[in-house]
Amino acid sequence: MVNSLGTVLDPKKSKAKYPEARVIVLDDNFNTFQHVANCLLTIIPSINEKRAWYLTIKVDKTGSAEVWRGNLEQAELYHEQLFSKGLTMAPIEKT
Repeated sequence: MVNSLGTVLDPKKSKAKYPEARVIVLDDNFNTFQHVANCLLTIIPSINEKRAWYLTIKVDKTGSAEVWRGNLEQAELYHEQLFSKGLTMAPIEKT
């Protein structure tokens, strides 16, 4: 008997069908630490206050930080929401 679910659950095919992407915030000279941290807290569901501040400081120190990675559709939503709050965003990076 052939398991027809094997092709549906094949990780290689799933990845091709549902590409992943990275959401990256860039450093700028006009957004405050508080604003960046608050945006991350309110828009990215998996981020807690400690992680939001860690990422905000990373953006300041290194020039950028990946704030979320996952399916492309969700990445586009978070990217647009962060951009609409005034954050400086890198183009979405497909992985």
